[in-house]
Amino acid sequence: MKASVLDLRRRMKDILRALERNESVTLLYRGRPKGIIMPAPRKKGAVKVREHPAFGMWKDRKDMKDVDAFVRSLRKARYSDL
Repeated sequence: MKASVLDLRRRMKDILRALERNESVTLLYRGRPKGIIMPAPRKKGAVKVREHPAFGMWKDRKDMKDVDAFVRSLRKARYSDL
C-alpha cells in the first residue's frame, strides 16, 4: 500500500488495517517514497510467567521471606539518625 503524509492523518484506520493484513506501507512525501512502515513481527504465543528465566531468581533470599517487612524496610526513611 502507498500512503501520503496526509493519508497518515486522514486515513490512519486504513493504514492500520493494511498493517494487520501483514502488508508494508510505503510513505510518500510529495509523490516520492520517503520510508516504509513494516508490520511488527507476530508473537508465536503468550509466554507463561513461570517459564521466564527471571521467575523465582530470589526464592532463596532469606530477607524476602516476609514480603511486607521487606517492602516496609525499603520505604522507611534512609537518614533517620541525622
